[in-house]
Amino acid sequence: MPATEEGILRSELRWAAVSVGLVSVIMLTVIYAGLVHHINPPSNIETIDPKTLHLTGEFTEANLGTTVEPGGQVTSRIVATQFAFQPQCVVLPANRPVTLRFASPDVIHGILVTGTNVNTMVVPGYVSQVHTVFTKTGDLLMPCHEFCGLGHSQMWATVRVVPEPVFKPDADGRVGCDAR
Repeated sequence: MPATEEGILRSELRWAAVSVGLVSVIMLTVIYAGLVHHINPPSNIETIDPKTLHLTGEFTEANLGTTVEPGGQVTSRIVATQFAFQPQCVVLPANRPVTLRFASPDVIHGILVTGTNVNTMVVPGYVSQVHTVFTKTGDLLMPCHEFCGLGHSQMWATVRVVPEPVFKPDADGRVGCDAR
């Protein structure tokens, strides 16, 4: 049975409607994820000099680890370098918003805190920042998931999530893994 021009047009219009419908569903899903679940691409690009990040500013050795700011904001600063994290362990409170800030002086690293939504890349010259709330307490493994050289398999740190009453900063607002 030969296809008529009218039949071909109807078939093409149906496929066009299916395509437009599929694209619309995908677009609505992305918008829903962005608005309701706060899943968005990074929008804050913050640069840093990787050659001098350890000499001045927020990533000097004295500033690394977890700090409670005067306004109550909990921030943990971590340097990912071949083949270690500095500090090796950070303490964070459960059920409270925290900010994790990462920098690297050498190569690209990947950060993943097991069992959580924390997963980011740390690129030399940029500060990577993650906002999250940890809901489970305990020691969580934080391995590097981006191959960074021959010692990559030994590159990991610990995120110790403690209940809010146990999370007690010192007089300077600092909290470390050695103070349980």
